[in-house]
Amino acid sequence: MFDVTVQDEIRIFTLKNGKTNPVNREILLRLKEVVDEVNASPAARGIILTGEGRFFSSGFDLPIFINFKDQAEAIEFFEMEEEVLLSLFTCEKPVVSAINGHCAAAGLIYSMAADYRIAKDHPKIKIGMTEIKIGLPLTIAQHEVMRFGFDGNLKFRDIMFFGDMVGVEKAKEMQLIDDVVAEDQLLERAVQVVRQWIDTPNRPFVRMKQLLRMDAARRIKTKLEQEDWRDGMQVFFRDDVRQTLEFVQATMA
Repeated sequence: MFDVTVQDEIRIFTLKNGKTNPVNREILLRLKEVVDEVNASPAARGIILTGEGRFFSSGFDLPIFINFKDQAEAIEFFEMEEEVLLSLFTCEKPVVSAINGHCAAAGLIYSMAADYRIAKDHPKIKIGMTEIKIGLPLTIAQHEVMRFGFDGNLKFRDIMFFGDMVGVEKAKEMQLIDDVVAEDQLLERAVQVVRQWIDTPNRPFVRMKQLLRMDAARRIKTKLEQEDWRDGMQVFFRDDVRQTLEFVQATMA
């Protein structure tokens, strides 16, 4: 389902969940543990997120959504998910996404929570957000993380509302990703970025990142506490949404 290895005191979190590396509860909980470990360890340098095979990640594991028994179960899942995403977004050390293959939906959301995104140079890789096409809006933390990553409302509009999947060069032009490298350089470049940012006297990166993301993190926490977002979990029990989710799941099986 996933591997966590350590190279040069950098945790490399590799998704290995079937053909498309969907994100499930076990992956999220382990990711939160890795973030906590990196924050707590003075020796730890950072985290690299990557995948195995042709996919970085296709997004959330759709059977989770299809099999929600009731609204309370959906709320419980997303309370956990929002905590994990916020934790990754505010990780004290550098987080780099090494995008080895197709990256969509939650795959892109969790990549956007990283500080830097590197994609493998391959003509078939597609990157983007298709949530709007299957009837799902973003949660509070997902929205804030994506908007922060896009650095502007217009970029958010064009990527989220059109729901297109694009190649790596177009993704770089749209600033979905920061760099495109050859396959044999993907992890090497990710390690290089982590070390370049953290291996300095006094590690000022830590405080600079905290200040950079502080306002977005506060908005996430405030909205989760004050807004009535839980009523939105009813979306998973709409017939049209459930039918779409089941259709998409069948095509990916």
